[in-house]
Amino acid sequence: MTRGVFVGVDVAKDRLDVAFRPGGEKLSVPNDRRGITRLVRTISRLTPECVVLEASGGYERRLLERLAEEDLPVALVNPRNIREFARASGRLAKTDAIDAAVLAHFAEVMKPELRRLPDAETRKLRALITRRNQLVRMMTAEQNRQLQALESVRAGLSAIIRCLKKQISVLDKQLAALIRATPAFRQKAELLRSAPGVGPVVSATLIAHLSELGTLNRKKIAALVGVAPFNRDSGKLKGKRAIWGGRGDVRAMLYMSTLAAVRLNPSLHAFHSRLRSAGKSPKMALTACMRKLVVMLNAMLKVGSRCYEERTRPVKLIAAPATT
Repeated sequence: MTRGVFVGVDVAKDRLDVAFRPGGEKLSVPNDRRGITRLVRTISRLTPECVVLEASGGYERRLLERLAEEDLPVALVNPRNIREFARASGRLAKTDAIDAAVLAHFAEVMKPELRRLPDAETRKLRALITRRNQLVRMMTAEQNRQLQALESVRAGLSAIIRCLKKQISVLDKQLAALIRATPAFRQKAELLRSAPGVGPVVSATLIAHLSELGTLNRKKIAALVGVAPFNRDSGKLKGKRAIWGGRGDVRAMLYMSTLAAVRLNPSLHAFHSRLRSAGKSPKMALTACMRKLVVMLNAMLKVGSRCYEERTRPVKLIAAPATT
């Protein structure tokens, strides 16, 4: 039986190291337009079963888009998973060439889920959301510096903060215009914003970075966001259930939304009060409310109902993580 070809690509700023399995061939090309074109042509001739890249801070974006445009089967994986796979397979050394071989081996053994490139509107929405988050972080840092700054530098800090606020306002208008101009976005945004505590930025973030919302069941969507509890049991030891993993940007926005929702949403307010009365910590109670909120939003999009109220069900409590 003919074995398929699996390709691993280690992405760096200036170079792409490539490994092929089962043949073991290796290739290195520049991470620029010409190098990517050469690599894509080489991969296309092999008709691979899977091409695996790991997220590299955006340096993988051009190659990912070209592979998707050529309808090649590509998967983008978490670098942590690749590192753990390398250790489990006995590879303790780390170089770009070794990483490429590990990625190819991972593709052959694990058969990761293939990545579908979002449409142009979604990519634009994600870019706007990402840039807005960057500006908000920059403004927060400058505001914190301003509190401790000497009078001689406060004027400069104030000027930068004003500039950042203007840029954020411009991005907010661009986000609103893009959502209004895209029917699928507009319909989702109207449904999401009907839920108390969900504003324009939160709804735009969910649309951009959680496109699966409304298509998965309650357990899968909670796990995807990173608010699903995981067991930590071994033998007679019953460990504390805690959340782990998920999409950090979505979870951060959901956290801020939940802070407002527990005051404005009667269902979440009663749920939060019940947990606090039962002696749960503020963080544990809020994390449980985050899970309940994302499940409610998922149900709203699934059934196409505004401000969908979930049927009363017992919700398992989730221990807040030590770090997020």
